[in-house]
Amino acid sequence: MGGADPESAEVDRLPGWVTLLRAPNPGPMTLEGTNTWVLRAPGADFAAVIDPGPLDEAHLRRIAEHGPFQFILVTHGHHDHVEGAERLSELLGGTAVLAADPAHARHGAAFGAKEHLGGNGLEIQVLNTPGHTSDSVCFLVECGNDRAMFTGDTILGRGTTVVARPDGDLGAYLGSLEVLTAYPQILMLPGHGPARADTAERARFYLDHRRQRLAQVRAAMDAGARTPAAVVDLVYPDIDPGVRFAAEWSAAAQIDYLNRESGTGVHRLDRP
Repeated sequence: MGGADPESAEVDRLPGWVTLLRAPNPGPMTLEGTNTWVLRAPGADFAAVIDPGPLDEAHLRRIAEHGPFQFILVTHGHHDHVEGAERLSELLGGTAVLAADPAHARHGAAFGAKEHLGGNGLEIQVLNTPGHTSDSVCFLVECGNDRAMFTGDTILGRGTTVVARPDGDLGAYLGSLEVLTAYPQILMLPGHGPARADTAERARFYLDHRRQRLAQVRAAMDAGARTPAAVVDLVYPDIDPGVRFAAEWSAAAQIDYLNRESGTGVHRLDRP
């Protein structure tokens, strides 16, 4: 939401080992729809899939046609990314679903931070990137001489990510963005929106945007705003009514973050 969003770094052509299958769930929060990514190294017997998306039978069967798969990977537990995972596993005869949260894992263990997954020409490193949700991860994937970062909703291809309480945490999110600034000139393949040429550049854009918003929220609170709705009135005066709820979620997270940062209790989150 909001902020100047440079479009020059969008990428139209994907590496030959990456296929995008977009779910038919467009909307204000999902943009054109959830990006499901199929990864298959040249000549490999098995592929991998990231974020099967919603429980849409036609979409899941289209994914299954690209099998067999070594495993199904999940970036985080929001339904538009993971809802179809169990059904896809069934269609594939029990392929393991791997996720950071054990609640979303099927036929396999949950993975830990910095875990490495390999085989079939792919090397996949799990990066712990909480903030959008407590279980959010990114995947740094190597295939031959290529590398790509699959960011889920931690960084989107267009617009900015909502950090919503209570599972979202803005302090953790800012830390995760800092982690991703260490990956310059690596293709970024997000959970929604277009691919981007440079993960680190996009992470820095997000950090700058968040810092600007925090300064605006701090000023609004100093001016007397005490609820997320009041902060949105001052900071997002031209917000589209259709996404105002998301702006209020973000404002609540920002207020909590500023409360913790100050440690004084001056910026108190009053409930309407």
